Amino acid sequence: MTASGIVGYDEVDALVMRLRLGTDASELHGSLCGYLAGGGVLADGSVLAALELDGEATEPSAADLTLLRRLVKQSRTELADPELGFEPLLPEDDRPLTERAEAMVEWCRGFLGGFGLAGTPAHAQLSEEAREILRDLGTVASSSLDFGNETDDEDALIELQEFVRVAAMLLHTECTASDGSSRGTVH
Repeated sequence: MTASGIVGYDEVDALVMRLRLGTDASELHGSLCGYLAGGGVLADGSVLAALELDGEATEPSAADLTLLRRLVKQSRTELADPELGFEPLLPEDDRPLTERAEAMVEWCRGFLGGFGLAGTPAHAQLSEEAREILRDLGTVASSSLDFGNETDDEDALIELQEFVRVAAMLLHTECTASDGSSRGTVH
């Protein structure tokens, strides 16, 4: 699934481990997407500082910083994609269901944290729909998942992933449109 140029889950997971960020790849991506969706602006190279993530005495290398810049650009582009091409960064479908479901919960936790860190004036003017979406993401983020029927659980995860995907794009559209700019969007 990681076509040339696309930053994938395993690449971000390796970065998180290298930098010992105390998070996982899905949560890092969720934090980044929440920050961008909330209208946060990232100065060049400041993604870890903006998300308040510090490695345990491990400075990012030039290659790490390049990967982070690629991830920011990819996330910004996908969130603003008029073709709705955004996808949360999660483990591949061949990974165990429990791992993918937990990653979805972590992604939502990260998204809410990043959204809050953005703290833009647009947050005070959120529509009722956007506030409801944030509440629903909070429910997912605080979930403790139980598994029973593999087929039903797989279907539920697919539905949840689709909800989260659309929710992130809707929040991004609302928060970046209400400040009068089109950050990262080419028209």
